[in-house]
Amino acid sequence: MSEQGRFTIHLDQQEGYQFNVRFDWKRAADLLMDEPPPLGETAGPNASRLLAAAAANCLSASLLYCLAKEEPPDGSLRAEATCILVRNEQKRLRIGGLEIKLIVSDELSGSKRFERCKTLFEDFCIVSASIRQGIPMAVSVVDEAGQLLHASD
Repeated sequence: MSEQGRFTIHLDQQEGYQFNVRFDWKRAADLLMDEPPPLGETAGPNASRLLAAAAANCLSASLLYCLAKEEPPDGSLRAEATCILVRNEQKRLRIGGLEIKLIVSDELSGSKRFERCKTLFEDFCIVSASIRQGIPMAVSVVDEAGQLLHASD
């Protein structure tokens, strides 16, 4: 479950607000992202939905790993992720919060490791821990030749 270093994901605009996402893993299928109307056509999830899914997936994997290590029982965990959208002072839409619910089977909740794991697993989730702390982000805009047009930290 360890992952160190860096990775790069590639996005290519298809049409309108639809983007094809190509992952750095050869076996991972591409993903189509889109925005809801009036901008897009909801042909795929948007970034807010992926962030909610990423947090729920990471927490789920972290809990499963703590409870079962390499052999988690199939179908033993489900998750629900609720994203709360709010407007900031400038009336711009922001993610105001995430509510993640993990639904575990009796087999998992009855595990002798459950009491210990339920206090540990959140700290080992890369995504949710990073979101809670705030993630530094550097943004740059370059032209096709690689010339820097804009940068912010």
